[in-house]
Amino acid sequence: MNQWLLLTALIFPFLVGCAGSKVTVRDYYVVAEPKSYTPARQQAADQGDASAQFDLGVMYSYGHGIEQDIKQAAYWYQKAAKQGEAMAQHNLAIMYTEGNGVQKDLQQAVYWYQKAADQGDSKSQFNLGLKYADGEGVQQDFKQAIYWYRKSADQGEVAAESNLGTMYEIGNGVEQDLKQAVYWYQKSAKHGHASAQYNLGQMFNKGRGVQEDKKQAVYWYQKAADQGHVKGQFNLAALYFNGSGINRDFEKAIYWLRKAADQGHVRAKEYLTKLQ
Repeated sequence: MNQWLLLTALIFPFLVGCAGSKVTVRDYYVVAEPKSYTPARQQAADQGDASAQFDLGVMYSYGHGIEQDIKQAAYWYQKAAKQGEAMAQHNLAIMYTEGNGVQKDLQQAVYWYQKAADQGDSKSQFNLGLKYADGEGVQQDFKQAIYWYRKSADQGEVAAESNLGTMYEIGNGVEQDLKQAVYWYQKSAKHGHASAQYNLGQMFNKGRGVQEDKKQAVYWYQKAADQGHVKGQFNLAALYFNGSGINRDFEKAIYWLRKAADQGHVRAKEYLTKLQ
């Protein structure tokens, strides 16, 4: 088991919102209580009611009271979006990003995110920040990414808070400032964002922007690991093996290694193989 004493935590933060990040389906706006299709709602949409048009888009997207039809969903989102309905603009932007119901067009995605972001829509502000950070559909511009992340974070979007932390940690679009990175990671982590919890664990583990504190590292890795964050699981296993910030516990270390390995973590698989 002595080889496990050499197991150390990963040093690279899990980057969310920098190069390679993608918008996901969970970012679609849906209604809390889905409305069912009715002739009256169809009539309202046909007569130009933007809210009814958005509702039809949601109904067609998810098959609420009507046969699912993604192209019809895009059609009605576009109708509502052109009238300034921010949630429709946001959903339409995601459809253009994914090529879902429309031909994939990243420039159109940016166009509609911009429309919604300008109206103060926090999700679109975040996704527009992603586009600028990734250079998708728009020229890469980290300063613009920072601008829109901050707009979104100021409205409480936890992913934007986390991404601001990453930008400050790396120094993309802003002067590197590890204390600011910790500040934003903490805000996001306390709101339950798993990647921010992992990154905050990294900062405490390595003493970056904050005094090194292995117990705090364990605390935040645990928070991330409990949400299924694979690197959080692996690093938590490392600290259990080393007895760093917590009592050494090989059983718990192996437990978290298996959790990480089950998600495809290569190093976790390698260490488990050595134990057999």
